[in-house]
Amino acid sequence: MSKLWGGRFAQSPEEWVDEFNASIGFDQQLVLEDLEGSVAHVTMLGECDILSAEEVHEIIGGLSVLKQKAEKNELEFSVGNEDIHLNLEHLLIQEIGQVGGKLHTGRSRNDQVATDMHLYLKNRVEEIQLLIRAVQKAITKQAEKHVETVAPGYTHLQRAQPISFAHHLLAYFWMLERDYQRFEDSMKRIDMSPLGAGALAGTTFPIDRHRSAELLGFSSIYENSMDAVSDRDFIVEFLSNASMTIMHLSRFAEEMIIWSSQEFQFIELADAFSTGSSIMPQKKNPDMAELVRGKTGRVFGHLVSLLTVLKGLPLAYNKDMQEDKEGMFDTVHTLMGSLKIFAGMIDTMAVNENRLKQAVNEDFSNATELADYLATKGVPFREAHEIVGKLVLVCIGKGIYLKDLPLDTLKEASQVIEEDIYQVLEPFQAVKRRESAGGTGFDQVKKQLEKAKEQLASASSI
Repeated sequence: MSKLWGGRFAQSPEEWVDEFNASIGFDQQLVLEDLEGSVAHVTMLGECDILSAEEVHEIIGGLSVLKQKAEKNELEFSVGNEDIHLNLEHLLIQEIGQVGGKLHTGRSRNDQVATDMHLYLKNRVEEIQLLIRAVQKAITKQAEKHVETVAPGYTHLQRAQPISFAHHLLAYFWMLERDYQRFEDSMKRIDMSPLGAGALAGTTFPIDRHRSAELLGFSSIYENSMDAVSDRDFIVEFLSNASMTIMHLSRFAEEMIIWSSQEFQFIELADAFSTGSSIMPQKKNPDMAELVRGKTGRVFGHLVSLLTVLKGLPLAYNKDMQEDKEGMFDTVHTLMGSLKIFAGMIDTMAVNENRLKQAVNEDFSNATELADYLATKGVPFREAHEIVGKLVLVCIGKGIYLKDLPLDTLKEASQVIEEDIYQVLEPFQAVKRRESAGGTGFDQVKKQLEKAKEQLASASSI
């Protein structure tokens, strides 16, 4: 098969070289975006009197047929035609004859592929944002049920202070909110049209780049043709944002895995998001959470890979840039799948309130309450800290907890301690009193939850 670019070549590459060079194995995922870009380009060519109305009609008709076949998965692509662009041009010429060859007037594959990827990410980022909202909705739904469910809070994975379980869940809501906003901001760079930049220097044809951008729904065009065809910042930014998002999911997955263990038993994941063992009948493994945690590596890898590809490239286009797509596609599919899984896992997980209550009543996470109590009685906090530390040591030696100490023992440590200390040491009261802005106090959590719901409502009304 002769190449569409093969006029100056006396010899065709061997088949194995074609296979190494070709990108059709993965860039066929851009088929609909490529066809959309072609329709806008040829429409613009007609409006600028570069092609006749009859030629435009024929070409758009042919592109429409190809789109219908693409949607039915009926198009057959060839490695010999290298990429999605040449494959579609070849199929168009087969469909409508040599007039199909006029489609490429005033355009290069360099600006064509850049346009396709801008269109692709513009669509996928919007889908990802919707999936982030779905996870946030699942979080708020669970949080609403557990505002007054008291749970152990941790630092260093050691018991720290009692908290509202809803407060813990909502921490992930706000992480994801920042992720959503990062994707939103990235749309400013994605929503730009490189179409019409040509190979690197523009074109001598009197095209209207603003018109083709308008037809494709882009808000602006690249101001520099060399930048337009060589820029992959928007993909790097997407990969960075995706890495941040899946890192947050991975942190949540890690907690779900820990919480669902026999040692913790804070939650139980639904059967639909768990698997069993081929040898141990009793096992219920949190495999979906583990998979999300594991998939962070491939997303991080794609970010580093593209940065490495780009770091030494001279302007403008280089074949190295063919390596920009597989990581982008894989990241899109990986992140979207992970978000879908997470929404389901959170929505269906069962929270073991009795186990959480038992946990906060059998630890020293109320030690800070005693130190704060002493401080309010005029004891310098550093002294209060030492007093409570020594009392904890006494408890450890006796196998009891602070609330189990007799008042006489407490008063030996400090005469300012009164009977009301036992109420202060109650985990529920300890959480309830933490009413500083953004704190875990129940009223604060309710305010936070309302803000979260308002955020979701305002987003859905846009």
